[in-house]
Amino acid sequence: MPPEAPKDVPAPLPAEQAAHPAHPVLAEVWRGDFLESVHHGSVVCLDAEGDAVLTAGPVDAPMYPRSSNKPLQTVGMLRAGLDLDGELLALACASHSGESFHLDGVRRILAGAGLTEDALQCTAALPIGAESHPAHLAAGLGPTRITMNCSGKHAAMLATCVAAGWPVQNYLDPDHPLQLGLRATLEDLAGEKSTAVGVDGCGAPLFALTLRGLARAFATIATAPAGSDEKRVASAMNAHPEYVGGTGRDVTTLMRAIPGAVAKDGAEGVYALALPDGSAVALKIADGSQRPRPVVMTAALRHIGIAVDTNPHLTALTTTPVLGHGEPVGAVRPSATLTHTTSEA
Repeated sequence: MPPEAPKDVPAPLPAEQAAHPAHPVLAEVWRGDFLESVHHGSVVCLDAEGDAVLTAGPVDAPMYPRSSNKPLQTVGMLRAGLDLDGELLALACASHSGESFHLDGVRRILAGAGLTEDALQCTAALPIGAESHPAHLAAGLGPTRITMNCSGKHAAMLATCVAAGWPVQNYLDPDHPLQLGLRATLEDLAGEKSTAVGVDGCGAPLFALTLRGLARAFATIATAPAGSDEKRVASAMNAHPEYVGGTGRDVTTLMRAIPGAVAKDGAEGVYALALPDGSAVALKIADGSQRPRPVVMTAALRHIGIAVDTNPHLTALTTTPVLGHGEPVGAVRPSATLTHTTSEA
């Protein structure tokens, strides 16, 4: 008899994932003059007409955008009747750092819908901010739902349900009218169907897109006409980038450094950004690491004409220090895949 197959062998990948091209090296980790590690990934850069000026890796294969989906979801909430603007609308798009102004904003969204923190169903977590995290622990506090970085989105989801007359108890169900509407909005903005549904880290349904579709969706938001729901989201994020991320966060720095930019980071090394002229970038680090994400993004920005080296706020993101005994001894740098023949305007 032939031997039994090992029970822990994973099932084969779906054909559309197994057949995609290999992920190229996008970032290199140098310790001194020694190449210690590399990060593989995928990236697509679109020009103002929507044509690709750079593609690397499987940019047309489905992947989970994680929190980079939030601006798209927020457009869907506005379409369903959510009535927020300004910093509270930016907070609906956020993976916030859990700073006091973020938490106050979440409470304001809930109160406007006649709800309290008890209605939140996101996973309890510690704040992710470099200052708010240790301060929270020093106060003797543990994980809570409101300090979870997605609580702004969850508060906005609840407020949308109240505005639309939908039940709030099961708002995370993929078949809830809220989630069905959000999926339809993502597909509309991306110009493609979502081919997979998962559960995000916060507990909300997660809809897969391609990197190219994600870039298209961000471009649609960044170029939207005045008065549209997309423009409301773009304007809120532009005006209040500190609510989208927080103090010291690279996504906040990017939007402050590039007028009109709409940018959102996501777990597992995802990042998307679009400019008011319609050019856009979407990327994913294949191993899910966050370390090379801003390095790859700033290198990709050169391909859509951003003068990175003359903007000190962006220049600070072009490498990530590699430490030895607490001191910089090297850096994470973009690979030749990203640095070849680029021009800046």
